[in-house]
Amino acid sequence: MSGHLAHILAAAPSNGFQTAWEFLQRGGVFMIPLALTSVAGVMAILYKILSLSRSRVVPSKLAREVEQFQQRLVADKTDAVLKEFNEGNSVLARMSAVAIKHSGKSRSEITHAVESAAREETVHLHAGIGVLDTVITIAPLLGLLGTASGLVRIFQGLGDNSDHLAIARGIAEALTTTIVGLAIAVPCVIAHGYFTRRIEMLTARLESLLSHLTSICEKPGSNA
Repeated sequence: MSGHLAHILAAAPSNGFQTAWEFLQRGGVFMIPLALTSVAGVMAILYKILSLSRSRVVPSKLAREVEQFQQRLVADKTDAVLKEFNEGNSVLARMSAVAIKHSGKSRSEITHAVESAAREETVHLHAGIGVLDTVITIAPLLGLLGTASGLVRIFQGLGDNSDHLAIARGIAEALTTTIVGLAIAVPCVIAHGYFTRRIEMLTARLESLLSHLTSICEKPGSNA
């Protein structure tokens, strides 16, 4: 009895894979671009997960160091923090290094320098979002193309009442490509919304920290 159960359990994954493979095969030639689109979407999502990690943008430890920079400056214990700024292992570190480099200047000059660096960093933060936009647009369209192709087969089959196989294949292709196209687009839409929101939150945190650091670095008595 146990051996029979083990045989069933062992066969289940292979049967599931075979069923999934047959399902994808029914999609026809449009499954190839859909597969490429899904790969692009997965790669973009993985890239954004890594690039938007807190350690790469606003490390918690460094954020605390920036918040306490005034106290460290008074105690003359800024060497370790400045070294981390210069290493530039995060967005906060690189932009803080820009503010420190222009310390002693007016607030407007420091702000201008930081904003110039921020524009470049913002481009990097949004890298990969365009790929998700493209996948979200293309995947459903490819599904619709598959649907149109399937409908053509259906109409051709209706021209010959004996060709029921052509009708069945057309319906299968239409349904399969539509399902796959939507299945690719939906996770990408969710990921796009999440990453966009995360970029907004990280950017707001950066602005707060850099505004604090800029006020410390500005020329004494300068309000410009």
